[in-house]
Amino acid sequence: MKIKFHIIALLVLTAWGSISSISAQNERRFVRKGHDYYENEKYVESEVEFRKALEKDPESFEARFNLGDALFKQEKIDEALEQFQAIRNNTDDKQKISDVYHNIGNAFFARQEYEKSIEAYKEALRNDPYDNETRYNLIIAQKMLKKQQQDKQDQEQEKEQQQEQEQQDQEQQEQEQQDQQQQDQQQQQISKENAERILKSLDENEKELQERLRKARQQQQKKTEKNW
Repeated sequence: MKIKFHIIALLVLTAWGSISSISAQNERRFVRKGHDYYENEKYVESEVEFRKALEKDPESFEARFNLGDALFKQEKIDEALEQFQAIRNNTDDKQKISDVYHNIGNAFFARQEYEKSIEAYKEALRNDPYDNETRYNLIIAQKMLKKQQQDKQDQEQEKEQQQEQEQQDQEQQEQEQQDQQQQDQQQQQISKENAERILKSLDENEKELQERLRKARQQQQKKTEKNW
């Protein structure tokens, strides 16, 4: 994403000058110095100079525009966007307006807000239909938006599939728990029945044993009576 940059034209000042012209001269001096720093990739220093220019002339289009560029280069995207948006309506020059919207598009693109970047690039092209850089950025932003939407759709589908799988796993777990509970109940029932059978068998054996002992005592008693 190529950022647009504005260079202020050098103007010859009259010798008599006024306070406003002196202020404007100082503003241009800071802008030129900021531009030099910018060209040498010293973006922090260029930011300082552009801010100095704005102190001299808060309405300076070039100072604010270039300040936005310097901030953008430092990846201070939100601050850069604020500077660009502040001067959207500060000029009737269609070329400048196009450049502003080009950079607004770049800022939104950097924030991955592709729909907004597309709208900004389109606005830039409305003011300069022959700007190939903006047209290229617009195509890239449209592709990125399509990819972003597809990724979002894929993520939503993956999330839905994951939720369905979790639901199935939960239902399977609940069914397994129910089956285990039924199996435990059946085993408990079988164990109870076994215990009852065992007790019944022991009781019958006890009765049989008692009956045998009673008969044995009777026979023993009869033998004793005969011997007597």
